[in-house]
Amino acid sequence: MTLAMRSLRMLAIWAATALAAHAQPIEPRLQVAELSPGVFVHRGVIEDWEPANEGDVANLAFIVGARCIAVIDTGGTPEVGRRWRAAVAAVSPLPICYVINTHAHPDHVLGNHAFQTAAPGADAEANPQFVAHARMPAALAARERYYLNALQRDFRVDLTHGDLVYPTLTVEVGQTLEIDLGQRVVELTAWPTAHTDHDLTVFDRQTRTLFLGDLLFVTHLPVIDGSLRGWVAAMDRLAQRPVALAVPGHGAASRDWPSVLRPQQRYFDALLTETRAAIKSHVTMQGAVKTVAREATQGWSLVDHFHERNVTTAFAELEWED
Repeated sequence: MTLAMRSLRMLAIWAATALAAHAQPIEPRLQVAELSPGVFVHRGVIEDWEPANEGDVANLAFIVGARCIAVIDTGGTPEVGRRWRAAVAAVSPLPICYVINTHAHPDHVLGNHAFQTAAPGADAEANPQFVAHARMPAALAARERYYLNALQRDFRVDLTHGDLVYPTLTVEVGQTLEIDLGQRVVELTAWPTAHTDHDLTVFDRQTRTLFLGDLLFVTHLPVIDGSLRGWVAAMDRLAQRPVALAVPGHGAASRDWPSVLRPQQRYFDALLTETRAAIKSHVTMQGAVKTVAREATQGWSLVDHFHERNVTTAFAELEWED
């Protein structure tokens, strides 16, 4: 084979490789399922937030109205956010008018940056509103340094303060904000301290779908970052709502409402009862984390990651209760 022929062959191989790479997106869009008319959900894996799963552990969702779309949570890394936006665009050409964060934990908010600007060619005024609980800005600011460090250390992603998107519209504690997507009204409710001190739920009136964020865990052991007693009270109130489809922050969506709440309620009941008993018996916190509510963890995933942390949080909350 002559040098010229060899060069032509190498050029052909390079061209074919380049075309193949161009034809296959580097960041394939996330998979979604339409669980009710106009209600789309991506289910994250039941794992801790870590590089092995690329941060894709939280459930994400969007609601399509006649005028625009509301996105509910954006994923645990900027890459997940980009893939999530691609999934939304593949379903509907309508603009995204709202990006709603149910709370400030990293697996739910670090994809926000991908949604910060409108689609190419759209008017700048079409940029979405970022909506959250009124306490979320402070919560995100308190965690910002940790999030940026963890992204760089564990995910090899370099972000700055300007890359973290804060809310442009907030809902005060105990209040409900109605947003109109065009012939479709969605209710955003800001809760008192429960899973966190800034939980926001989303309710689609048309399908009676309730997006609970991390006020509901299914399969994944619940994680307390706020108040155990507050979370129990919130579940009692939530159970009274007329819900046809419940979408948790982690785990499978369910039409069996409010029964889907019961495993979480049983775990919390055991945590409350046994932590109070340990305190009354003068058991130390170190002793309590090894014994409290162990039987109640059966059937849950990620117990080793979160149960002792939950006992510690519950002990600190209940130690000085009246």
